[in-house]
Amino acid sequence: MHHKELPIPPAATEGQVARELARVWAAKGAQHVSIATDAWQDPAAWGIMLVDLAKHVADAYAQIQGVDAASALERIREGFDAEWDHPTCRPHGGLQDE
Repeated sequence: MHHKELPIPPAATEGQVARELARVWAAKGAQHVSIATDAWQDPAAWGIMLVDLAKHVADAYAQIQGVDAASALERIREGFDAEWDHPTCRPHGGLQDE
């Protein structure tokens, strides 16, 4: 079995309290997730995290592909809005114990 995991950010391993919030996998032609459902009481915090994540992705595109980060972020938002308005799939599954 071959898994390609991403590295853990250095700040998360430097002796402070750190918490993994989500893992997102592409497998068997679909997206599979594990999320820390108890991370925040207010779901709005997930919205903030998702926007921050989108900004990190846009910055990575700027660094790696030389595209404008604002343009990359706008393209990410276009994909977000398209999926929000016309979902390509519906989440399913259930909670599992660790």
